[in-house]
Amino acid sequence: MNPNYLEFEQPIAELEAKIEELRLVSSDAELNITEEISNLQEKCNTLTRQIFSDLSPWQVAQLARHPRRPYTLDYVKHLFTEFDELHGDRHFADDPSIVGGMARFNGRPVMVIGHQKGREIEEKVRRNFGMPKPEGYRKACRLMEMAERFNMPILTFIDTPGAYPGIGAEERGQSEAIAYNLAVMSRLKVPVISTVIGEGGSGGALAIGVCDSLVMLGYSTYSVISPEGCASILWKKAEYASVAAEAMGVTAERLKELGLVDHLVPEPLGGAHRSQDVAAASLGEVLGAELDRLCKLDIDTLLDQRYKRIRDYGSV
Repeated sequence: MNPNYLEFEQPIAELEAKIEELRLVSSDAELNITEEISNLQEKCNTLTRQIFSDLSPWQVAQLARHPRRPYTLDYVKHLFTEFDELHGDRHFADDPSIVGGMARFNGRPVMVIGHQKGREIEEKVRRNFGMPKPEGYRKACRLMEMAERFNMPILTFIDTPGAYPGIGAEERGQSEAIAYNLAVMSRLKVPVISTVIGEGGSGGALAIGVCDSLVMLGYSTYSVISPEGCASILWKKAEYASVAAEAMGVTAERLKELGLVDHLVPEPLGGAHRSQDVAAASLGEVLGAELDRLCKLDIDTLLDQRYKRIRDYGSV
């Protein structure tokens, strides 16, 4: 089993492996197997379309955690220029599971803040698998308040299984840090756009997710608890995660139907990890349009719409 492919993607992995083998043979010999490679590639594309045309909510949840999926810094590389990362919360430490800094988006100064998971084992551990501690949320808050002082719009990127539930994090006020961020973000006098690029888990996601416009990528999820956590509570068994995912309505498509998401950005065939350039370009178009729209609003209108948006959550 190829670890870079999910279980339901294994038939695709096997075909792509065959194509790669044929390409190696083709380059080492005088055999002309171009047509065979082309046929196999078309067969692979057809199979991918078939598999991705009918994904279950649980499969979408797995895609949101795909090990090759682009993270915040990948989108920073594609969408922003002059990114200057800032560190530390000025209280305790720097938390690498949240990255942030000033940058330019379409030439406009903005503040970028997002969860960051690790790509390799060492980086995964250093970034705590994308689960921020209180110092991470306090760093995010510091950057948001800095953005407000310099009148810079804020773009956040959500991709976390949740806030870190360790003893040290609780001792340093994890809940307080999250709650304080919610309060600060609700009254920031600059536009805030949040994008769920992977999994948006519970308060750990919401702590950088109070916004004027919520964008979700097609294979991302947003929920108050993971499907496994929900299954463990309801049925005492995590293997019912697929049932829980179906019942919870965690997918971007379902949340858009419920009116909780403003924009759903379609992903390339097979997911954003198969073509980061295309995924970033699609997202960039939506972010650009939303930023232009929000920057035209006066502060009172902006805050009033944000307040109504938050209050409307209870009416769903």
